Amino acid sequence: MARKPKTQGLTAQGPKAQGLSVQGPKDQESKGQGPKDQEPQAQGAEMQGLKAQGPKGRGPAAPEPKGQKPGRQVAKRQEVKGQEVKGRGPKGRGADARRDEIVRLATETGLASVEELAARLGVTQSTIRRDLAHLKAAGLLARTYGGAMAVVTHPEASLRQRIGEAFEAKRAIASWAAAQVRPGETILLDSGSTTGALAHELRNAADLTVATTGLTALQELVGATGVHVECLGGTLRHVSQGFVGPLAEAALSRMTFDRAFLGADGVTAEDGICEASLQQTRLKELMMARSQHVYVLVHAAKLGRRPFHAWARMPDRWTLVTDASATDDLLEPFAARGVETVIAI
Repeated sequence: MARKPKTQGLTAQGPKAQGLSVQGPKDQESKGQGPKDQEPQAQGAEMQGLKAQGPKGRGPAAPEPKGQKPGRQVAKRQEVKGQEVKGRGPKGRGADARRDEIVRLATETGLASVEELAARLGVTQSTIRRDLAHLKAAGLLARTYGGAMAVVTHPEASLRQRIGEAFEAKRAIASWAAAQVRPGETILLDSGSTTGALAHELRNAADLTVATTGLTALQELVGATGVHVECLGGTLRHVSQGFVGPLAEAALSRMTFDRAFLGADGVTAEDGICEASLQQTRLKELMMARSQHVYVLVHAAKLGRRPFHAWARMPDRWTLVTDASATDDLLEPFAARGVETVIAI
């Protein structure tokens, strides 16, 4: 075998040296080798710019990276001349998955800034700007100064769909809320899955009056002989299984309540309760106006959400009741506005 000269960084080559591939005899395997007394070495792209070629122009198989299972490829995100090569960013998100996440964030929070998206998704701001341009062209986002906002919202989830969501969190919230109710009180339960869970906790109460706009609460209390139940009536919203409209509002105007327990599709410190329709938010404002104590029962996933464009303004004093998965950054805006916050465990 020819030995590598110590004074040179390249291996001595055969007849077709000088950066070209060495072709072996026809009866030899394609390994980029010549006769046995020669051992030409393929030069990498960084040194020569050419690859060693076998008989059919195929180079030798690249060795597997250390610690990687055979057959598994690792794609890395690269940026070449302002264009992103499809791959995965630092947080394992491909371009399609990242853009889906951008649409979700814009839909749930209302607005999404370039700086926040870049930090959250672990990519550069230029990458986010290209994503936003792609999503705008697809009609999924509208560009704003410094960011984007959703042009469509997700359809309202039905009560049947929501009952199975965050079940343990809702049960913890309902248990805490039930402990606040005192004998002899008159309370108001909103429609929804969490207030339905609260009604379940109150089935064995005595000397209690419960008024409600929700079918779920009515179904839970139908056999509770110690609870006096008032159904406020109105127009049934099938998707939320709750009553709304002028008849429900008229019934509310004839009563007052010691405590009102409300649900929400989303709640923010700035704008209050977010719902799918103005009928719902109008009714919630009346509920709060007729009650001495107001509690909003929502699991952590609904904090800061803006899925729709109908809002109910909050009174000066109210209590937010959520679950233990709520993070400090979600709770801080409420604390800054003096909202009493309860973490139910």
